[in-house]
Amino acid sequence: MRKTFWILMVLAMASACLAQSDAGAVDAHGSQARAEILVLGMYHMSNPGRDVYNMQADDVLSPKRQQEIAQLIEVLKKFHPTKIAVEADVGSERLDREYSDYVAGKYALTRNETDQIGYRLAKELGHKAIYGVDEEGDFPWQRVVNYAKGSGRKEKFDALSASMGAGVKEQGEFLQSHSVLETLEYMNANAKVAKEVAWYFAFVPYGEPGDYAGPDLLAAWYQRNIRIYHNIGALVDSPNERILVLYGAGHLGWLRQDIANDATVQLRELSDLTGQK
Repeated sequence: MRKTFWILMVLAMASACLAQSDAGAVDAHGSQARAEILVLGMYHMSNPGRDVYNMQADDVLSPKRQQEIAQLIEVLKKFHPTKIAVEADVGSERLDREYSDYVAGKYALTRNETDQIGYRLAKELGHKAIYGVDEEGDFPWQRVVNYAKGSGRKEKFDALSASMGAGVKEQGEFLQSHSVLETLEYMNANAKVAKEVAWYFAFVPYGEPGDYAGPDLLAAWYQRNIRIYHNIGALVDSPNERILVLYGAGHLGWLRQDIANDATVQLRELSDLTGQK
């Protein structure tokens, strides 16, 4: 019986090793090659106003900003993306139609960052398609507001809320005196991303048994982002993929965590291309 057990163990280990060796190529250092994913945390260039706090952006179609978009695209080319994913529905017919028309010279780019960066970069790289990876989710903000009022913590909650609004306003002010690339470097810096993740965790105390308002908001946000990450991961067809993801900066810290915790892929950041940590 013991002999049979050890034979089965050896066979299982051998099978695992074979599966790993077949999973992908080996890089120049002898390590298993892994697909690379770079999430670029964006501000919404067309000012759709859909978030709790919204950064105000100036006209990205102005000659000055168009030059800066061209500069950003040249930087992103250093990543050599094999696929570009954007904040749009999976399998979006609109996305397919617009990009196809743009490549054919029949679509004028709007102010949206998907158009300005996603479509332009994909076309310049000769990509046949661009990929939507978004997933809608619940964001029970009003429930947390109501809990704060009902538990006598409204003043503390209002202070937290005001600090978040001030942070968004600060980003808008930064953009006014800096280029698009400089603004994205600022928004994608590790310290800034960590601060924004911490804002979400600040909601955790707003709850109690029977009404976990704050924890449930955080859980809903995590659920949405892990589903988005699932959609991103589904684009990986080989260990040689380099997937560039353009997404609202509020998602950045969470998607970075997902990538960093996934041993099958490698996290890349904007600072890898610019040298600005």
